[in-house]
Amino acid sequence: MRHALALTLAAALLSGCASHKPEDYNGIWINQKAIDTAAKGVSLRQALQDNGPNFEWKVNVAAGQASFDNGFEIAEGQLKPGEKQYQVDFGDNHDEILTLDGDELVQNTSEWAPQQKFEKARTPAPMGARTGTTFEQALYSAYLGGEWKIIEGPGQGGQVHFRDNGSVDGLPNLDRYALCLAGDCADMSGGNDSLWLERNKQGAPWIFKRDGDQLEILRATNSAQPDEKPQLQPGARQWLLERD
Repeated sequence: MRHALALTLAAALLSGCASHKPEDYNGIWINQKAIDTAAKGVSLRQALQDNGPNFEWKVNVAAGQASFDNGFEIAEGQLKPGEKQYQVDFGDNHDEILTLDGDELVQNTSEWAPQQKFEKARTPAPMGARTGTTFEQALYSAYLGGEWKIIEGPGQGGQVHFRDNGSVDGLPNLDRYALCLAGDCADMSGGNDSLWLERNKQGAPWIFKRDGDQLEILRATNSAQPDEKPQLQPGARQWLLERD
């Protein structure tokens, strides 16, 4: 009996240590930790900075390609298989090492970025979609999903829905939104969270503040001179929303 139990345990250990197949790397992997942190109702900028810099990896072993998105650029590289790992060559002496740790894809520490872990997306966008699309949709759903009521501002008393595809219902005269994740929009708004609101492809940046189930949307005022890079500061509050 003891001998049989020992064999069973040994088999289980060997199974757990088995190397991953190349196709196990395939698919879209997202920074779920950043999403979970943001979903608590905190500053989006802080949640992304604390858990960045990369938000999504897309790996296609058969094509020998991999790409990542960090919110303002997409880097595309060539996969090179190694022993229990893949090297992604982006050129210009930039490469990243990918390994699998259980069900997580690990981007190993490099001179370009710290170690990060990514989870296989539960509802991935099509592989042909732009890299970063799956992360954005998951983030939008977790961070702004649900029913919001307009407590103050135009349309007071109405319901607002932010869809994961970037459409918005219920904010008067607006039909699209985009959260600022990184890049120029983040640089222009300093330490403030910002988003883009538009209707019929005509829009402007706004500053927002998230505190739990309350969301303030404020006008963005530019403190820079006309010949300088815009520096956006929070202005008058336009809306106060509360999530049911």
